Amino acid sequence: MKRINVLTIAGTDPSGGAGIQADLKTFSALGVYGTSVITALVAQNTCGVQSVYNIDSKFVSAQLDSVCSDVRIDSVKIGMLANTHIIENVAKKLRHYRLPFIVLDTVMLAKSGDLLLAPDAVASMRYELMPLASLITPNILEAAALLACTPAQNERQMRDQGQALMAMGCQAVLIKGGHLKETSESPDWLFTKNIEKRFSAPRVTTYNTHGTGCTLSAALAALRPRYEDWVTTITAAKDYLQQALQQADSLEVGHGIGPLHHFYDWW
Repeated sequence: MKRINVLTIAGTDPSGGAGIQADLKTFSALGVYGTSVITALVAQNTCGVQSVYNIDSKFVSAQLDSVCSDVRIDSVKIGMLANTHIIENVAKKLRHYRLPFIVLDTVMLAKSGDLLLAPDAVASMRYELMPLASLITPNILEAAALLACTPAQNERQMRDQGQALMAMGCQAVLIKGGHLKETSESPDWLFTKNIEKRFSAPRVTTYNTHGTGCTLSAALAALRPRYEDWVTTITAAKDYLQQALQQADSLEVGHGIGPLHHFYDWW
């Protein structure tokens, strides 16, 4: 079997729990080679985001040219894009290089609630990037922002919003229900042109959930080239995420919302 090369396009996290750092850890844990393009330098830790320095969009394009002109890329994970200019330049390069299996994590807020996407950039994400993505992975808050509606309060509303996102031209949608209140499960719903499928896992009792969304989308990008379809890919990715969450409390990182244990199977 050929070696898999995966590209992450995202912002940083100096504390190592989210963003580029979490993506590269996930790629390594799942046995694929990781490459990266940095969109923003984020001063953050387990307690929150202190400052954001957005990379010039032309330099983001230059990084993409450096990687994609030299390395065979088998799949892509897109995370924090920060602003409209970066979104437009990334979309332009994706159209040029025609990269396969693009997983778009529609990052808008950090776990702490800090803003990671300029409000005026939501429309650019909606119209420039979403049509290029093989799969988008919004949580219920991000889905509501993309649809300009109130967040889903139950699974029926999640399904309605997933179908609405598909109607906007998405190839596939995995809407995540981790933010649903008063549920013993963490339900996700997959929508494609031919499939509507529920995935679920027991809710893990842990405070250390920093980087959950980054890790899931990175796992999806890492695993998709190995699997036949999104159903089997999501099943495998959620299994990895579940175990990383279950082992999160064994780490001792920071004083706030700690990270997952990406290498739970190694140490």
